[in-house]
Amino acid sequence: MSFTNSDATFPNIEWQGKNGAFDPFADLFNTQQARPAHLGHIDLRTLTPFQRALLVIDGTVTKFLEAYTLEPVEVVLLKQEIQALAADHKWLALSADTEIVARQVLLRGRYSATVYVYAVSLLVQDRLPSDMLGHLKVEPSGLGRVLLNSQIENRREILWYGHESLDNLPAEIGHHTGNDFISRTYRIIAGGKPTMLINEKFPAKLAFMGKSSLSEPVRNGVQGSAVVDH
Repeated sequence: MSFTNSDATFPNIEWQGKNGAFDPFADLFNTQQARPAHLGHIDLRTLTPFQRALLVIDGTVTKFLEAYTLEPVEVVLLKQEIQALAADHKWLALSADTEIVARQVLLRGRYSATVYVYAVSLLVQDRLPSDMLGHLKVEPSGLGRVLLNSQIENRREILWYGHESLDNLPAEIGHHTGNDFISRTYRIIAGGKPTMLINEKFPAKLAFMGKSSLSEPVRNGVQGSAVVDH
């Protein structure tokens, strides 16, 4: 089949490239100007493709990491407790003294023991199914999998990103991650209301220039070739 038409007119196509500083995040992080003061500026051109992908991915980070590194990624629950908000919370649309669930986890490679993410989440329990919080204590796949299994219609609204330095990390975490992170925050909207605020901190020392962290899993206590840039 031919689509050639000698009588057709086509617009002039400009083949010459244009100079300019393209920001692929400009239309994604619409509230970047509202980022907390402790988050520093990040020059996107200093990040690796792996790091930029982590900041913009609009899906399950765990599955992205598994596909990239070719190893299972486990969720390690550090803490999950009910807290009362000390002040009104704009991004969760809640008033002070409202009880929320505060949760901290690590995403860790099963074979390499590499910590890929340190995540801190706030969940509005009154806006979630009653059985969901119980599942979070035992569900090995974490928030993303529990949300998927719950079949709740939801959307992700990415808020801001930046460089974050944490000096008060517990030693058992800081030993694996260092103190410098590439941080992003987003919220989950369900039923027209924010139900979760999630802050994901990616250790800055994990650059991954284009190869998986492991070429093969650990077998008989012997690890495959590691290509982790840290």
